[in-house]
Amino acid sequence: MSSRSGSMTARETSPKPAEDKASLLEKGAPTPPPPPAPGAKQLLFCFIGLQASYLTWGYVQEKVMTKEYSTGRFPSATFCVFSNRVLAVTVAWAVTMYKHGGKLNIPAPLWVFAPCALSNTLSSFGQYQALHYVSFPLQTIAKSTKVIPVMIMGKVLNKKTYPCVDYIEAVLICLGVSLFSLANVSADFFGGGTSGDASSYAALAGLAMLALYIVSDSFTSQWQSRLYQAHPTVDQFQMMFAVNTWAIIMTTFALVTSGELWTTLQFIGDNPIAFVDNVTIAITSATGQLFIFYTIKTFGPIVFTIIMTTRQMFSIVLSTVIFGHAIKPLMGLGAVIVFATIFNRIKRQAAKRKQAAPVAAGGK
Repeated sequence: MSSRSGSMTARETSPKPAEDKASLLEKGAPTPPPPPAPGAKQLLFCFIGLQASYLTWGYVQEKVMTKEYSTGRFPSATFCVFSNRVLAVTVAWAVTMYKHGGKLNIPAPLWVFAPCALSNTLSSFGQYQALHYVSFPLQTIAKSTKVIPVMIMGKVLNKKTYPCVDYIEAVLICLGVSLFSLANVSADFFGGGTSGDASSYAALAGLAMLALYIVSDSFTSQWQSRLYQAHPTVDQFQMMFAVNTWAIIMTTFALVTSGELWTTLQFIGDNPIAFVDNVTIAITSATGQLFIFYTIKTFGPIVFTIIMTTRQMFSIVLSTVIFGHAIKPLMGLGAVIVFATIFNRIKRQAAKRKQAAPVAAGGK
């Protein structure tokens, strides 16, 4: 009897199969810790990758759109966008197949990628085409003002709210980069690209292209952020593949219907160096897109835009070093404003995370 009762007692005190993880959580068992937040190493990785890709890309882009080749200037900004997207979609396809076991399943309806593909295509076209009408400094100044449109798009598309200090920082960054850029502006401020002397038409057309770039690019990053929130299983390579597939369809249609495809292929045949320049742009554009998608998914569109805004200043520094331009006092003032604002933003966000940590720990 005692043996049997002891056996029954042992069975009664042993854990029951029905007592699963949910019931243990109800009894106060500790929850698993959340994944660690992205840190300084990831931010530095994004920063260096974006800078290296797009400083090279910007230099060759200006060369293609403003240089006289043996038979003239490069005939089509749309073809530049198209060639970039072809290499980008190839890279995205290869990486996606490798990461997902040879499958190309996109965990979101394909149509949801079309709006940002259209805006991305338009922004790239506007950026290339603007160099036909305005100089590089003016284009740089326009890019430096992109932080504020991104925040506005965030409010419209994603219902985001930003504290007043974020707007102040955005204005200060735009001011600093603009001052830095304006220091390099010469008398032919509107005389870049193919137009020679500035004309009213060239000025208006150039400003229209810059406005197209700013608005479209601001929409692109916020729409991608919205897609990541709505479809969290989409990774940056699937995003890159879907967006660039749509962009290839759009640019192919534009090239064929306008007749620019055949004209540009003939031009490249007559000017092999133009082919090399386009391949260089395509490679740096592809690596840049990888860093764009990763940065937006990891840190959000505002951090991405700040990195890309400071890149405009670095592009002026690169030009200064390569061509021996003097560093003017106004350039130094702009640099101080930009970096002081960025460092203040980093310090403020670090303090915010430090204050939030004890609250999170106390809630466990």
